[in-house]
Amino acid sequence: MSQGKAVIFCAPSGAGKTTIVQQLVKRIPELRFSISATTRSKRDYEEHGKDYFFLTKDQFDQKLEEDELFEWQEVYAGTFYGTLKSEVEKIWDQGFHVIFDIDVVGGVNLKKRLGDRALAIFVNAESVEVLRERLTNRNTETPESLEKRIGKAVEEMAYAPKFDYELVNRVLEDAVDEAENLVRDFIK
Repeated sequence: MSQGKAVIFCAPSGAGKTTIVQQLVKRIPELRFSISATTRSKRDYEEHGKDYFFLTKDQFDQKLEEDELFEWQEVYAGTFYGTLKSEVEKIWDQGFHVIFDIDVVGGVNLKKRLGDRALAIFVNAESVEVLRERLTNRNTETPESLEKRIGKAVEEMAYAPKFDYELVNRVLEDAVDEAENLVRDFIK
């Protein structure tokens, strides 16, 4: 197995995790993004194989049966997400470190599986109110889906102590700089 490391980013919806991860991939050339698999519907702006590997539930179940996932989780009722082993191994085999943007339970499971080879960072917002405001400003949620995400966010925030580091995203640029320093220290 190659010597690649793993950097795991998890957060409740609206904390800014995806934006931070995207910035880190641009700033740190040794990183490659691990594309997750999901059974959720593709949004109009998303591409299969770029944003996610969009799988049917049957395809996802087959990957599970064949032990092709590092971790997986039913994030919302009937909606599954997971990390394909083949995707991670491909990145490591190319001599890069892998960066993950995954759900909280998946992140905890992946950290357990990879141990010291992984750095797990929990991105948090200052408060649930800030998360609500950010999600509302996205204009991607119905009132029902917003409440579902907020409820999930409150549950996820309780996981922060299980991570190596909690990064509170008050000002995005500062959070990106802090994350970059953490990741560079870890991979060197």
